[in-house]
Amino acid sequence: MRKRFIVIVLDGFGIGAMKDAHIVRPGDETANTLESILKDCPDMKLPVLERLGLMNAYGRESRNMKFSPAANFGRCELMHYGADTFMGHQEIMGTLPKKPEAHPFLEKAEEVKRHLIQNGHEVRVIEKQGLKYLLVDQYATVADNLEADPGMCYNVTAPLDFMPFDKEMEIARLVREVVTVGRVIVFGGTGNTMDDLWNAEEIKLGKYIGIASAKSRSYEHGYQCRHLGYGVDKNVQAPTILTNAGFDCTLIGKVADIVANDGGASISCVPTEEVMRLTVQAVKSMEEGFICTNVQETDLAGHSQSAAAYREILEIADQGIGAVLEEMTAEDILVVMADHGNDPDIGHSRHTRECVPLLIYKRGMSGCETGTRKTLSDVGASVCACFGVKSPQNGTSFMTDFSLL
Repeated sequence: MRKRFIVIVLDGFGIGAMKDAHIVRPGDETANTLESILKDCPDMKLPVLERLGLMNAYGRESRNMKFSPAANFGRCELMHYGADTFMGHQEIMGTLPKKPEAHPFLEKAEEVKRHLIQNGHEVRVIEKQGLKYLLVDQYATVADNLEADPGMCYNVTAPLDFMPFDKEMEIARLVREVVTVGRVIVFGGTGNTMDDLWNAEEIKLGKYIGIASAKSRSYEHGYQCRHLGYGVDKNVQAPTILTNAGFDCTLIGKVADIVANDGGASISCVPTEEVMRLTVQAVKSMEEGFICTNVQETDLAGHSQSAAAYREILEIADQGIGAVLEEMTAEDILVVMADHGNDPDIGHSRHTRECVPLLIYKRGMSGCETGTRKTLSDVGASVCACFGVKSPQNGTSFMTDFSLL
């Protein structure tokens, strides 16, 4: 019997600001990604998402898209702080989010230095204009991330011709053990040198010092990257629970880069047509198990503040979701959702704190409403319930509520 639970995440596809947006992300109170796209592209037609209940979840109809009486739908709130792709996906997989703190690396440099030395590493302190960062084992810099919200991330950067990525990861894990910012991002590439890293050193706002990622030449050849989140334990997430129980697990798109899946298949890919083709291929080849796909280009369209680009990607994704539906058996379950918003018209290029659609499809299931779920983790909990394995750390399954077991 073929039984697959498929989750497709349309990255950054919100349907209205959360009630706490004015507190958590001031300025996002009016955010509504779908509303902005429809305002700029009123004739947009997404027939598959319409049939699955997108407008039902949104709560309004548009010129070309109406409510679907047979749809199974709801909305999800974000439990993680802010509006973040990395933490959004950890939450989807069943992590109970912890609120991170924001600190310039200067405030943590000495504590990180001591911890690294205690664990056998050589550490040199680099000081510039009253700020500090670290050079570890001659080739790994530990410093502020200059691209994310100030003080929310630290970067561990190394030229991989001189330091293997697994050694860089060892350093990053030790940093993660003592800092409370949202992410420690460890990355590097081949073909560059320490001179390239020194030349990429920058100071921002007089408080943050680090290696500018794009200038470090890390992306040009042999790029590797991992994100280590605050309070994230892969052992209590759906992929690890499922693979430990003997089920297949395939992650496709950006989710493959940010969610641990040691016992499964992780396929990193960005172009939406290719992402959806790989998803259809995974459904065809998997007998039983979990598939999660991230459509990243929707989020990239939001960052570019282009509703037209967003529409174009949604239309490609809609066709791809239709192709997935054609491969589904009576036992399969499909969930289409998002991880946060990215309103292209709000006036900035950052993510927006929005509720997201929750569209559920199973052959023979019709007209069910899930209401507003309090956390994205309800999806990970439902995946685990579907296969009869232990529950993840967070979330409440909707499987029994809708007679899906």
